[in-house]
Amino acid sequence: MPIPAITPYPMPQDLDLPAGGPSWRPDPRRAALLIHDMQRFFTRSLPAGASPTTALLTNIARVRDAAGAHGMPVFFSAQPGGATRTERGLLHDLWGPGMRAVPEDRDIEPSLAPRPGDVVIHKTRWSAFHGTGLAAALASAGRDQLIVCGVFAHLGCLFTAADAFTRDVAPFLVADAVADFTPAEHRAALTFAARRFAVVLHTATLLSALSPAVPTRPGRHADPGPET
Repeated sequence: MPIPAITPYPMPQDLDLPAGGPSWRPDPRRAALLIHDMQRFFTRSLPAGASPTTALLTNIARVRDAAGAHGMPVFFSAQPGGATRTERGLLHDLWGPGMRAVPEDRDIEPSLAPRPGDVVIHKTRWSAFHGTGLAAALASAGRDQLIVCGVFAHLGCLFTAADAFTRDVAPFLVADAVADFTPAEHRAALTFAARRFAVVLHTATLLSALSPAVPTRPGRHADPGPET
């Protein structure tokens, strides 16, 4: 099935998330940023010049600028396009052949184009960890927190955050820097993540938490970020 045309909807602002989720705090000495699948193949389904698209682009840019200011590693996930039937696997049964290996499908949104030093992770499944070097890159950089934004909330963003959790990398899902097919699916993804494996927070809350930095020991360690 094709990605549906997405009707404009407001970004969630009045989050009513379940109590009892993780209490980790983002720390720029320990965190990396992942901008997930912001390629034209996916983003052209979003409503141009309307919410959630406008807020999505603005908030991802704000988070990316903050990551750069704090010296945090910035990763982009992207699909290479032109995958064979075997490479697509079961995704083909639900979504068809996927993107083509052409710029109009593969290119990342121009306003978010990778900068020198950013790392592009090529992937063929929903999770940005599956079959990629992301886990090794995080470990090499001494990072055990991952901030996730991009598209789509209930698919790649959710699966990547869950996969991070299974690898003892504390995930942070930015509620108003992800977008989805519908507001119901957007909120459902946030609620499930907050209940089971991730910290869900707004862009403004994330930026406030990142500066000033919470004092911590640099590098990886077993505790993914308790309250301080």
